[in-house]
Amino acid sequence: MLRFATILLIALAATWWVLSGYTKPLLLTLGAISLGLVLIMTIRMRIVDEETAPYLTVPQALAYFAWLMVEIVKANLAVVRAVVSPNLEVSPTLTKIPTGQKSALARTMFANSITLTPGTVSVDMQDDHILVHALLSEMSAPEDFEEMSDRSAWAVGEPEAGTAE
Repeated sequence: MLRFATILLIALAATWWVLSGYTKPLLLTLGAISLGLVLIMTIRMRIVDEETAPYLTVPQALAYFAWLMVEIVKANLAVVRAVVSPNLEVSPTLTKIPTGQKSALARTMFANSITLTPGTVSVDMQDDHILVHALLSEMSAPEDFEEMSDRSAWAVGEPEAGTAE
């Protein structure tokens, strides 16, 4: 907990200083006092953990978002191709996608990633699965979501989502 509290304090102090730009001793002192109070409150509320200070996984999250952008472009092309085709090859489907993430943060990132991907929307989220509405039936195979599940868990610091073999 001390490690996360220290990381949180450094991140808050850097953010405050960059956004405010103050260098006068009085304002720096008042900023330090307010940061100290915020840190004391978060420790007393027992919410200082890897979800409160997720700064250790920033490089992983950035790599995941880069991968996700490529997947969004690919899904965009598939949706446009289906909608613009003369036959309007739309085939809406509801599918339960298993989740192997251990934390709520990883499950939320996975569900949000599904919703961000064109042609799919997370409709309902349970502990062991997410109900997904897909515009095209070929976008609804549970095995197609395994890589996204594993990568979203990795992006928040979980070692393995457990859905991929």
